Amino acid sequence: MGDMNILLLGGGGREHALAWKLAQSPGLDTLYAAPGNPGIAQHATLVDLDAADHRAVVDFCIRHSIGLVVIGPEAPLVDGLADNLRTMGVPVFGPNRKAAQLEGSKGFTKDLCQRANIPTAAYVRVTSKDGAIAALDDFALPVVIKAGGLAAGKGVIIAQNRQEALDALDSMFSGAFGAAGEEVVLEEFMSGEEASFFALTDGSAILSFGSAQDHKRVGDGDTGPNTGGMGAYSPARVLTPDLERQVMDRIIRPTVDTLANEGMPYSGVLYAGLMLTDAGPKLIEYNARFGDPECQVLMSRFDGDLAELLLAVAQGRLAEQGPVALADRTALTVVMAANGYPGTPEKGGRITGLDVAEQAGAKIFHAGTAERSGTIVATGGRVLNVTATGDSVATAQAAAYAAVDAIDFPTGFCRRDIGWREVEREAKQG
Repeated sequence: MGDMNILLLGGGGREHALAWKLAQSPGLDTLYAAPGNPGIAQHATLVDLDAADHRAVVDFCIRHSIGLVVIGPEAPLVDGLADNLRTMGVPVFGPNRKAAQLEGSKGFTKDLCQRANIPTAAYVRVTSKDGAIAALDDFALPVVIKAGGLAAGKGVIIAQNRQEALDALDSMFSGAFGAAGEEVVLEEFMSGEEASFFALTDGSAILSFGSAQDHKRVGDGDTGPNTGGMGAYSPARVLTPDLERQVMDRIIRPTVDTLANEGMPYSGVLYAGLMLTDAGPKLIEYNARFGDPECQVLMSRFDGDLAELLLAVAQGRLAEQGPVALADRTALTVVMAANGYPGTPEKGGRITGLDVAEQAGAKIFHAGTAERSGTIVATGGRVLNVTATGDSVATAQAAAYAAVDAIDFPTGFCRRDIGWREVEREAKQG
């Protein structure tokens, strides 16, 4: 790879995990990050650069001889930043705009599943309230109602009865989710356990990057409103090697091949949200980037050279790479959020004890923090990702919560049961 400068875009916990791992790559010269955060600043040179200003990003890359741009969040991908960088000859990890519709448009993905015969929930796309009400009769209850566009993981309602469904359609078509609600997708409710599967692809070759299970609800026992994710662990053993092969053969491979055949090859990471139903794994949704907080647990298990691997994806050389080096250990991360999340989070709360917590063997990724006169303060909804590894989910969980308890963050909270399903299964297997 030689000495290479890398630009990492994003400022959350996912990007801190990527920065931490990229900084360990032997071929790295300088790692730049924008906007970054105090955790990322330990590994990278922070630069003031707006990912929405494509010209500024391209100019920066040319001026600083950037050999690889790693795009963390989804918005710049859906906005076509990768296209503009590739046009200027800058290698980039992340899909072009058309392929990023896998995340940016629920309808796009559903239609692709239909064309490629990929197992997913039955669905219908609607663009008016009357049309939606007419289509409701085709679905059993409960029914899933989704805002069609990007709604930061919050545009999904599971309606238990007809009245809840009508209320949901009311709020979506009255603009509660802005442009994301101009099209609505009605979907069959799938029951089963959820898991996430990650694969790297350069448009032809595909490598598995492991599995994880996220915890979306804000409260213990999976109660309360949905969030961006309150914690995760990896691997998700419920996704057995046999099921993983099915996911690869029936979901990932047909997606990659269909997009390539249709002239919009996908390059980057494919994150498949899956429902493990009685009829086998079904696709819930795709994301066009690493999950957050799943990236944090995947990076905690990854033992390879991340810069070289992502560059191989960017340059279409993935077929030359061996299998992704994921350690057999379990990693678990607990999200510490600011009081009020997922509503209006309380900002400015002081955080101390991070060093003590890391000395206990955990790794703390900064998700929504800033440094003010030497003190770390909370600036976002999800603030810290307290991450630990162990030889079982139970030991990783115990280590993560020991570190959580060493942190002094009075205006913060967390779930106390991350990994609970797998901990229960381990106890039964005893």
